[in-house]
Amino acid sequence: MNIQKLMRQAREMQERMERELDGIAVESSVGGGMVAVRMNGHKQLVEVRIEPEVLDPADPAMLQDLILSAVNEAARKVDEEMKSRMAAMGPGIAGLM
Repeated sequence: MNIQKLMRQAREMQERMERELDGIAVESSVGGGMVAVRMNGHKQLVEVRIEPEVLDPADPAMLQDLILSAVNEAARKVDEEMKSRMAAMGPGIAGLM
């Protein structure tokens, strides 16, 4: 087995995975759309939208819970999308995620 060939293949796979991550964008909304977030494939938030009606100074915990739920749901969607894309790349690849 040629170690240089194996290393080149690993680099190519890593580059392909990076391109796949760059191509992922998911959105999650909770509370009937009152809070929505967009997240990229690197699990970085790129947008947060909060409807003014949910801004209740007397109940900040509700907004905090909505944001937390939206972010966690978006992260789950990124994981699912990445697993789906990895599965399409070939057998055994999805297990790397």
